Amino acid sequence: MDHIDELARALAKLPGIGPRQGKRFVYYLLAAPSSERAELAKLVASLDANVRQCPECLRFYTSSSAIICNYCSDSRRDDSELMLVEKDQDLTAVERAGTYRGRYFVLGGVLTLSGKGVIREKELMKAVEKRIKNGLKEIVLACSATSEGEHTADHVRLLLAPYRDHIKISTLGRGLATGSELEYSDAETLRAALTNRKEA
Repeated sequence: MDHIDELARALAKLPGIGPRQGKRFVYYLLAAPSSERAELAKLVASLDANVRQCPECLRFYTSSSAIICNYCSDSRRDDSELMLVEKDQDLTAVERAGTYRGRYFVLGGVLTLSGKGVIREKELMKAVEKRIKNGLKEIVLACSATSEGEHTADHVRLLLAPYRDHIKISTLGRGLATGSELEYSDAETLRAALTNRKEA
């Protein structure tokens, strides 16, 4: 068993990392002090103990005692709005913009045109039903402006069709360029997209 190749293959499974980059990372780690490798291994090993998934919005957060994350436990947030984002990084980007003060739900991925990909459909429907009882009035589809994001938003619209009579369903407005991902959008662009959101 070649440990270098095995670790390189494991690293290549990370998003945006290919086989050559995976091998580069391995050689970087080999050249680094053993203390740096030990610290990295310790941080990875401690993820299970120190990070949990919020049962409300399904984002990952660091906590030793809180049952739900800081956004879901914040009573000052607006229960009438629920934003659906693809991944945790998108939620972080929206928060950085400082405009949105409602609740969140992380879909956990996108659906591709070829039928691949998975989103948290059952969990989403449960969350919507629960939020309706708490005064939900608007669902914001904050998917990336990519073909996968658009396809995912279309699918979610179909799922939410039974609620359209009493819940407004909106999408982010102009300001977000076609082909751009929420995660990489600057705060000003996201503020404009949120302010100018339109009914879906």
